[in-house]
Amino acid sequence: MTKTVIVTGGAGYVGAHCAKVFANAGWNVVTIDNLSRGWRDAVRWGPLVECDIRDSSAVRGALATYKPDLVAHFAAFAYVGESVTEPAIYYENNVAGTLALLGSMRETGCFRILFSSTCASYGIPEVVPIDESHPQVPINPYGWSKMIVERMLENYSRAYGLSSVCLRYFNAAGCDPDGEIGEHHEPETHAIPLVIEAARNPERPFTVFGTDFPTPDGSAIRDYIHVVDLAKAHLLAGEMLMRRDGAFVYNLGTGVGTSVFELLDTVARVSGTAPALRYGPRREGDPPKLVASFAKAAGELGWQPTNSDIDFIVKTALSWRDHHFATQSATFP
Repeated sequence: MTKTVIVTGGAGYVGAHCAKVFANAGWNVVTIDNLSRGWRDAVRWGPLVECDIRDSSAVRGALATYKPDLVAHFAAFAYVGESVTEPAIYYENNVAGTLALLGSMRETGCFRILFSSTCASYGIPEVVPIDESHPQVPINPYGWSKMIVERMLENYSRAYGLSSVCLRYFNAAGCDPDGEIGEHHEPETHAIPLVIEAARNPERPFTVFGTDFPTPDGSAIRDYIHVVDLAKAHLLAGEMLMRRDGAFVYNLGTGVGTSVFELLDTVARVSGTAPALRYGPRREGDPPKLVASFAKAAGELGWQPTNSDIDFIVKTALSWRDHHFATQSATFP
């Protein structure tokens, strides 16, 4: 029998890529999104229910109509800087929104959920690579909002029998190799699209924040994971939840770090143009190195990041940008 997944936030970057992977694996896909930060044209693999996850009546109606086997929950605000200046909307949307969603799920008898979490819940790492046992001490409201939901899911598992998988992403990057969907944030804060834009448009230089980190070249190191690899992990986790009950947590990264200067060199090589640059001081709370251990996901889910070579990530992101954002009037997609 064909399984059904409801994807909250499925009009956004990671959610849309996950919707495609689920659909290609034979699942029926339904998207719930209020389109406040997503894109209608990114919803291509099933119907869109346009509503906020805090609208319990509408969400219950969608759950009752489509009777999903699983909810994949991506609906959240995800700008670290904005979370510092506007923490209220992060706790209202990310935490209270999830609380409302879980209430709707319980009322309609849906007890399996995948949660889009983040390495930001770890805060400043004590050891690298970071595994799932690392203490979670967030340093911004965004990280706290995700960690609070993780605790909620643990509690709901014990009290109500809700089964969940929390997937802690490192740096999501790249775009659909088929070119159907891609990365489009307003404003854009992710490093790779910003570096690519700086290579294509010298009037929009990329800012290197800090060149005095305790790393081999002095720039910060991050673990970039292709969005398609993230999507495949969600599919594997969803299939696992069809067989197992409980609350599970997995890191999603590559175990390989790329420094800012290495990323700049990669973009220059792949694009044929060196990005325009400017330099700024370190940002407060910016860790020198964030790299994941994904051994648990490999062992329990059978997952491997097979698309996350940094050259391939940049090539897919560059292809998307050049095809869809050649002019200022370009729209998504």
